[in-house]
Amino acid sequence: MADPTVSLALANAGFVGTHFLMSHPLRAGMVKTLGEKGFLGVYSLVSLAFLVWVVLAFRAAEPFPLLWNGPNTVIWIVASLLTILALVLLLGSLRGNPALPETTDSAVASAEATGVFKVTRHPMMWGFGLWALSHILVWPSPRTLITASAMGVLALVGAHLQDRKKERLLGGAWQGWEAKTNFWPKIGELGSIGWRAWLHGIAAWLVVTWFHGWIGNMPVGAFRWIG
Repeated sequence: MADPTVSLALANAGFVGTHFLMSHPLRAGMVKTLGEKGFLGVYSLVSLAFLVWVVLAFRAAEPFPLLWNGPNTVIWIVASLLTILALVLLLGSLRGNPALPETTDSAVASAEATGVFKVTRHPMMWGFGLWALSHILVWPSPRTLITASAMGVLALVGAHLQDRKKERLLGGAWQGWEAKTNFWPKIGELGSIGWRAWLHGIAAWLVVTWFHGWIGNMPVGAFRWIG
Protein backbone atom coordinates (compact mmCIF):
# COMPACT_ATOMS: atom_id res chain seq x y z
CA MET A 1 0.00 0.00 0.00
CA ALA A 2 1.36 3.41 -0.99
CA ASP A 3 2.52 5.74 1.74
CA PRO A 4 -0.31 8.26 2.32
CA THR A 5 2.12 11.19 2.29
CA VAL A 6 3.58 10.08 -1.04
CA SER A 7 0.08 9.63 -2.41
CA LEU A 8 -0.82 13.13 -1.19
CA ALA A 9 2.25 14.63 -2.86
CA LEU A 10 1.39 12.87 -6.15
CA ALA A 11 -2.24 13.98 -5.93
CA ASN A 12 -1.27 17.62 -5.38
CA ALA A 13 1.34 17.48 -8.14
CA GLY A 14 -1.28 16.10 -10.49
CA PHE A 15 -3.86 18.70 -9.47
CA VAL A 16 -1.46 21.61 -9.97
CA GLY A 17 0.26 20.18 -13.04
CA THR A 18 -2.92 19.41 -14.96
CA HIS A 19 -4.26 22.88 -14.17
CA PHE A 20 -1.15 24.51 -15.61
CA LEU A 21 -0.97 22.21 -18.63
CA MET A 22 -4.63 22.53 -19.57
CA SER A 23 -4.75 26.26 -18.90
CA HIS A 24 -1.69 27.07 -21.00
CA PRO A 25 0.28 24.81 -23.41
CA LEU A 26 -2.54 22.29 -24.02
CA ARG A 27 -5.48 24.68 -24.03
CA ALA A 28 -5.45 25.75 -27.69
CA GLY A 29 -5.15 22.20 -29.00
CA MET A 30 -7.85 20.90 -26.66
CA VAL A 31 -10.26 23.69 -27.59
CA LYS A 32 -9.61 23.07 -31.30
CA THR A 33 -10.32 19.35 -30.88
CA LEU A 34 -13.11 19.41 -28.30
CA GLY A 35 -14.64 22.85 -28.70
CA GLU A 36 -14.91 25.35 -25.86
CA LYS A 37 -17.66 23.46 -24.01
CA GLY A 38 -15.92 20.13 -24.49
CA PHE A 39 -12.68 21.59 -23.20
CA LEU A 40 -14.40 22.99 -20.12
CA GLY A 41 -16.03 19.63 -19.50
CA VAL A 42 -12.74 17.71 -19.69
CA TYR A 43 -10.96 20.38 -17.64
CA SER A 44 -13.62 20.15 -14.93
CA LEU A 45 -13.61 16.34 -14.81
CA VAL A 46 -9.82 16.08 -14.62
CA SER A 47 -9.67 18.77 -11.93
CA LEU A 48 -12.44 17.11 -9.92
CA ALA A 49 -10.76 13.71 -10.12
CA PHE A 50 -7.45 15.04 -8.81
CA LEU A 51 -9.21 17.13 -6.14
CA VAL A 52 -11.03 14.05 -4.83
CA TRP A 53 -7.67 12.26 -4.72
CA VAL A 54 -6.17 15.19 -2.79
CA VAL A 55 -9.00 15.13 -0.24
CA LEU A 56 -8.85 11.36 0.27
CA ALA A 57 -5.05 11.33 0.52
CA PHE A 58 -5.09 14.29 2.92
CA ARG A 59 -7.49 12.46 5.22
CA ALA A 60 -5.38 9.31 5.06
CA ALA A 61 -2.14 11.14 5.92
CA GLU A 62 -1.22 11.71 9.55
CA PRO A 63 -1.78 15.22 11.00
CA PHE A 64 1.48 14.90 12.92
CA PRO A 65 4.33 15.53 13.45
CA LEU A 66 4.43 19.29 13.42
CA LEU A 67 7.67 20.33 11.74
CA TRP A 68 8.16 23.31 14.04
CA ASN A 69 6.49 24.65 17.17
CA GLY A 70 2.74 24.32 17.20
CA PRO A 71 0.36 27.27 17.11
CA ASN A 72 0.12 29.73 19.96
CA THR A 73 -2.33 32.56 20.56
CA VAL A 74 -0.37 35.06 18.46
CA ILE A 75 -0.18 32.66 15.51
CA TRP A 76 -3.90 31.93 15.73
CA ILE A 77 -4.70 35.65 15.71
CA VAL A 78 -2.40 36.30 12.74
CA ALA A 79 -3.87 33.35 10.84
CA SER A 80 -7.41 34.54 11.62
CA LEU A 81 -6.66 38.01 10.28
CA LEU A 82 -5.12 36.48 7.14
CA THR A 83 -8.20 34.35 6.50
CA ILE A 84 -10.51 37.34 6.98
CA LEU A 85 -8.47 39.26 4.42
CA ALA A 86 -8.47 36.23 2.12
CA LEU A 87 -12.27 36.13 2.17
CA VAL A 88 -12.57 39.88 1.65
CA LEU A 89 -10.38 39.59 -1.44
CA LEU A 90 -12.12 36.47 -2.71
CA LEU A 91 -15.65 37.78 -2.33
CA GLY A 92 -14.70 41.15 -3.79
CA SER A 93 -13.26 39.44 -6.87
CA LEU A 94 -16.57 37.86 -7.88
CA ARG A 95 -17.98 41.05 -9.41
CA GLY A 96 -16.39 43.26 -12.03
CA ASN A 97 -13.33 41.02 -12.39
CA PRO A 98 -11.75 41.40 -15.85
CA ALA A 99 -9.93 38.08 -15.36
CA LEU A 100 -13.15 36.06 -15.26
CA PRO A 101 -13.91 33.91 -18.34
CA GLU A 102 -15.88 35.43 -21.22
CA THR A 103 -15.12 39.02 -20.21
CA THR A 104 -15.08 41.01 -23.43
CA ASP A 105 -12.14 43.08 -24.67
CA SER A 106 -14.19 46.25 -24.30
CA ALA A 107 -15.12 45.38 -20.70
CA VAL A 108 -11.45 44.83 -19.85
CA ALA A 109 -10.43 48.06 -21.58
CA SER A 110 -13.03 50.10 -19.67
CA ALA A 111 -12.50 48.43 -16.28
CA GLU A 112 -11.51 50.67 -13.38
CA ALA A 113 -9.53 49.62 -10.32
CA THR A 114 -12.07 49.91 -7.52
CA GLY A 115 -12.64 47.94 -4.33
CA VAL A 116 -10.31 44.98 -3.94
CA PHE A 117 -8.78 45.71 -7.34
CA LYS A 118 -7.11 48.74 -5.79
CA VAL A 119 -5.13 46.24 -3.75
CA THR A 120 -4.27 43.78 -6.54
CA ARG A 121 -5.60 42.78 -9.95
CA HIS A 122 -5.63 39.15 -8.74
CA PRO A 123 -7.65 39.35 -5.50
CA MET A 124 -9.07 35.85 -5.92
CA MET A 125 -5.63 34.28 -6.37
CA TRP A 126 -4.15 36.20 -3.45
CA GLY A 127 -7.13 35.12 -1.36
CA PHE A 128 -6.23 31.49 -2.02
CA GLY A 129 -2.56 32.26 -1.34
CA LEU A 130 -3.35 33.82 2.04
CA TRP A 131 -5.60 30.89 2.89
CA ALA A 132 -2.68 28.55 2.19
CA LEU A 133 -0.27 30.61 4.31
CA SER A 134 -2.66 30.72 7.26
CA HIS A 135 -2.96 26.93 7.29
CA ILE A 136 0.81 26.47 7.18
CA LEU A 137 1.18 28.86 10.13
CA VAL A 138 -1.30 27.13 12.40
CA TRP A 139 -0.59 23.49 11.58
CA PRO A 140 2.84 22.89 9.96
CA SER A 141 2.51 19.14 9.47
CA PRO A 142 3.81 17.40 6.34
CA ARG A 143 0.31 16.95 4.93
CA THR A 144 -0.56 20.61 5.49
CA LEU A 145 2.72 21.85 4.01
CA ILE A 146 2.28 19.68 0.91
CA THR A 147 -1.32 20.63 0.24
CA ALA A 148 -1.26 24.29 1.24
CA SER A 149 2.00 24.92 -0.63
CA ALA A 150 0.57 23.29 -3.75
CA MET A 151 -2.54 25.47 -3.59
CA GLY A 152 -0.46 28.59 -2.97
CA VAL A 153 1.77 27.83 -5.96
CA LEU A 154 -1.27 27.11 -8.12
CA ALA A 155 -2.84 30.43 -7.15
CA LEU A 156 0.14 32.79 -7.40
CA VAL A 157 2.12 31.19 -10.23
CA GLY A 158 -1.21 30.74 -11.95
CA ALA A 159 -1.91 34.47 -11.57
CA HIS A 160 1.43 35.30 -13.20
CA LEU A 161 0.79 32.90 -16.07
CA GLN A 162 -2.71 34.30 -16.46
CA ASP A 163 -1.24 37.75 -17.04
CA ARG A 164 0.99 36.37 -19.80
CA LYS A 165 -1.94 34.52 -21.41
CA LYS A 166 -4.24 37.54 -21.25
CA GLU A 167 -1.53 39.72 -22.78
CA ARG A 168 -1.41 37.36 -25.77
CA LEU A 169 -5.17 37.06 -26.09
CA LEU A 170 -6.28 40.61 -25.30
CA GLY A 171 -3.19 42.65 -26.13
CA GLY A 172 -3.58 46.32 -25.31
CA ALA A 173 -6.81 45.85 -23.35
CA TRP A 174 -5.10 43.66 -20.76
CA GLN A 175 -1.93 45.74 -20.77
CA GLY A 176 -4.09 48.75 -19.97
CA TRP A 177 -5.60 46.87 -17.05
CA GLU A 178 -2.12 45.94 -15.84
CA ALA A 179 -1.15 49.61 -15.97
CA LYS A 180 -4.08 50.50 -13.69
CA THR A 181 -3.44 47.75 -11.15
CA ASN A 182 -0.73 45.89 -9.29
CA PHE A 183 0.24 42.21 -9.16
CA TRP A 184 1.70 42.39 -5.65
CA PRO A 185 -0.86 43.57 -3.08
CA LYS A 186 -0.68 47.22 -2.08
CA ILE A 187 -1.20 47.05 1.66
CA GLY A 188 -1.85 50.78 1.85
CA GLU A 189 -5.02 50.36 -0.22
CA LEU A 190 -6.71 47.94 2.20
CA GLY A 191 -8.53 50.82 3.84
CA SER A 192 -10.08 51.88 0.52
CA ILE A 193 -11.84 48.57 -0.08
CA GLY A 194 -14.98 49.78 1.68
CA TRP A 195 -16.70 48.82 4.93
CA ARG A 196 -19.32 46.63 3.22
CA ALA A 197 -16.61 44.40 1.76
CA TRP A 198 -15.04 43.99 5.19
CA LEU A 199 -18.42 43.28 6.76
CA HIS A 200 -19.18 40.61 4.15
CA GLY A 201 -15.72 39.10 4.62
CA ILE A 202 -16.05 38.91 8.40
CA ALA A 203 -19.55 37.40 8.12
CA ALA A 204 -18.26 34.78 5.66
CA TRP A 205 -15.30 34.09 7.96
CA LEU A 206 -17.62 33.43 10.89
CA VAL A 207 -19.69 31.00 8.80
CA VAL A 208 -16.66 29.19 7.36
CA THR A 209 -14.85 28.88 10.69
CA TRP A 210 -18.02 27.66 12.43
CA PHE A 211 -18.53 25.07 9.69
CA HIS A 212 -14.90 23.95 10.09
CA GLY A 213 -15.62 22.85 13.65
CA TRP A 214 -19.15 21.61 12.93
CA ILE A 215 -17.88 18.97 10.49
CA GLY A 216 -15.57 17.58 13.16
CA ASN A 217 -12.34 19.49 12.63
CA MET A 218 -10.60 21.50 15.36
CA PRO A 219 -12.25 24.79 16.38
CA VAL A 220 -10.73 27.72 14.49
CA GLY A 221 -11.13 31.46 14.29
CA ALA A 222 -13.25 33.04 17.00
CA PHE A 223 -14.72 29.63 17.87
CA ARG A 224 -11.34 28.54 19.19
CA TRP A 225 -12.00 30.84 22.14
CA ILE A 226 -15.79 31.01 22.37
CA GLY A 227 -16.73 27.48 21.32
